[in-house]
Amino acid sequence: MKSLPLATRTELIEPSPTLAMGARAAAMRAEGIDVISMAQGEPDFNTPQPICEAAKDALDRGVTKYTASSGLPQLKEAIVEKLRRENRIQAETNQIVVSCGAKHSMYNALMSLISPGDEVILIAPYWMTYREQIKLAGGVPVVVSTDASSGFKPDLDAIRAAISARTRAILINSPSNPTGAMLDRAMLKGIAALTLRHGLWIISDEIYEHLTYGPAHESIAALGQEIAAQTVTITGCSKSYAMTGWRIGFACAPAPVARAMADIQDQVTSNPTSFAQVGAITALSLPLDTVRAMRDEFQQRRDLMVRKLRAIPGLVVPEPEGAFYVFAEVKSYLGGALKSDLELSQRLLQEAHVATMPGSVFDGPEHLRLSYTASQADLERGLDRIHQFLTSLSE
Repeated sequence: MKSLPLATRTELIEPSPTLAMGARAAAMRAEGIDVISMAQGEPDFNTPQPICEAAKDALDRGVTKYTASSGLPQLKEAIVEKLRRENRIQAETNQIVVSCGAKHSMYNALMSLISPGDEVILIAPYWMTYREQIKLAGGVPVVVSTDASSGFKPDLDAIRAAISARTRAILINSPSNPTGAMLDRAMLKGIAALTLRHGLWIISDEIYEHLTYGPAHESIAALGQEIAAQTVTITGCSKSYAMTGWRIGFACAPAPVARAMADIQDQVTSNPTSFAQVGAITALSLPLDTVRAMRDEFQQRRDLMVRKLRAIPGLVVPEPEGAFYVFAEVKSYLGGALKSDLELSQRLLQEAHVATMPGSVFDGPEHLRLSYTASQADLERGLDRIHQFLTSLSE
């Protein structure tokens, strides 16, 4: 029987490789195979108990109905206070939109700001969802590449050269997925100056803001009222509070943009889950010591991963400043038996039983992204397997 056609926009997007790799690793585990996953960006910690208790209490109190589409007023107030306290961003509740995760916030922002044919500058390597969502909005991704020699930080002249008459926005992510690179204050000032000069939007994904290992995270919207008026700041609870499954993200934007984002959300999902929002209120009220304990453990895992990867001949392994990923160059192992980073990642899963992500899906070919969200014991075993596998290739 002849199938009816799908909408052409479905041809623009690719399925999430990270979710696909995670699903394959889970399927192998279900078959009894001892797979160690370094593929997905999901903390292995449980959500802190006070957050869980707040959501349970909300359920008991009957907080199971619709809320305002853009979020509970109490949560918006907590977000405004969080932004003032932690990000030095001054905002009002009418600038806040709470969504079903930061990914949803990003989608709302792009759909509100990007018209067909508009260009959005991306700094590569980048989280692949940015590219797909830009295309869904009818936009055109324009890529500014970086490499390990600069710590995966962009050159301002390269960003300047990428700006055209059709450029609408620059999308930044600090700390970065997949590289762990961070944009310092001087770089943020340079990007802000470009956007002000050319009349562009900044979309700033700061979901890993609390997971830094040295330099403190800075928000570009904190540089002043002028740049804040052209910035959408996106963050949420998933990474810092180990709440990936709760699906609570939020955006702070100029009021007209926030209104447009809320209107889009009205017609797509309505409100985020009511009792999850109550949990988020508690999360944002917890002492940052709760987050720091997880961050300190991630730093130990980072140090372990960097040390063991650097012991493998031929790998180039920059030390990430934030997030929970190492972006390792594997070029010296490609071109012979292995033709690409994708093939290397596939064989590591099938033969060494370690799940990783090929760098090419982040527009960073000849690299692997390895997440250090597993326990130190599992990381030890997994990294030893990678070492053994690559050594066998050399032999």
